Amino acid sequence: MSEHHTTTRLLPWTTPGGKTCFLVSDDRGEGGLSRVADRIEAVQLDMADGLLGHAADMLGDNKATEPELRFLGRQLSAALRDVHRVAESRGARLSR
Repeated sequence: MSEHHTTTRLLPWTTPGGKTCFLVSDDRGEGGLSRVADRIEAVQLDMADGLLGHAADMLGDNKATEPELRFLGRQLSAALRDVHRVAESRGARLSR
């Protein structure tokens, strides 16, 4: 008889109320929802990378307005939150 293993994965999104979402599976974590999460993580990382380039350009522009810089700060904060969640999720999976 084989052992039954459960894996838990931190997902790259939260509920509308901001609560953390996890995927609990009884396989190796390679199901359909895991593949969706992988694709979303890739999009989040690509968006953060693009935002970094935009931020460098904007911060080097002396004509950037305060509202533009505030908007940039909010977007950078959201991207950093996403990247942190991806790193936390991947780090947890590496330690298994």
